[in-house]
Amino acid sequence: MKLETYKKGPIGIFDSGFGGLEIAKHIAKELPQYDFIYLGDTARTPYGSRSQEVIFNFTKQAVDFLLKKNCPLVILACNTASSEALRKIQQECLSKKYPDKKVLGVIIPAVEEAIEITKNNRVGVIATEGTIKSGAFTREIKKRNPKVKVFQTPAPLLAPIVEAGEHNSEIAKMALQKYLKPLVAKKIDTLILGCTHYGILEKQTKEILRQNSGQVGRDVQVISEGKVVAEKLADYLQRHPEIEKQLSKKSQHVFLTTDLTTEFQTLGTQFFGKPIIARKIDLP
Repeated sequence: MKLETYKKGPIGIFDSGFGGLEIAKHIAKELPQYDFIYLGDTARTPYGSRSQEVIFNFTKQAVDFLLKKNCPLVILACNTASSEALRKIQQECLSKKYPDKKVLGVIIPAVEEAIEITKNNRVGVIATEGTIKSGAFTREIKKRNPKVKVFQTPAPLLAPIVEAGEHNSEIAKMALQKYLKPLVAKKIDTLILGCTHYGILEKQTKEILRQNSGQVGRDVQVISEGKVVAEKLADYLQRHPEIEKQLSKKSQHVFLTTDLTTEFQTLGTQFFGKPIIARKIDLP
């Protein structure tokens, strides 16, 4: 698929780095006929510790880039961007420049899934500092079910560990144990991995939950956003034919990055589940 402007356009998928490739992988499985452009802002990752203003500006630049490539729909496959920039982009940018296009995030699909599956109304969240400080998960959960108690732990080390390719290391295990321990103590039965990077840590997360909480840990259901977002997107397109009919369907995928490195190719392949070839672009 050439990087050009289309009459019908691909789905745009944006993340600050590699994590959104987990979302892209599941979208490719759930909706294999649809084209997409993936854009990772690896030159400026991670976003989690940055100010809201900087996160918004970086996200807006990426969204503008994808919309100008005629993407009718852009997915912010980044919880930090979804929590700190999505609402402002929808309210201020789309209505003025792109009224017929949509930008969606990843937080609400995870929230809806958590509310549906929790049995004791005690939901845990691990995410970046920016996402936790935004209060987005708590706000969206309480909006839908005020009875659900939300327990959050910022996990600032996890995204950098994943970006460094150390997700199978002892360091990753130690960090996960530190972040999960206080949530287990709160007797959660559902855990949201509130950063798309964390999907690659799902197996280790489930194992640590079992080790730390014994029999109770087997009852903790872990929500990794990739599968949930893809399923919700398929449902969204069925309910919004005005968007669906604008999407191109040649099963073609383009991978773009703001900093092309060997690590992006290698780790990107692990996240996406098959080899990828990326191109470097500069955001305005």
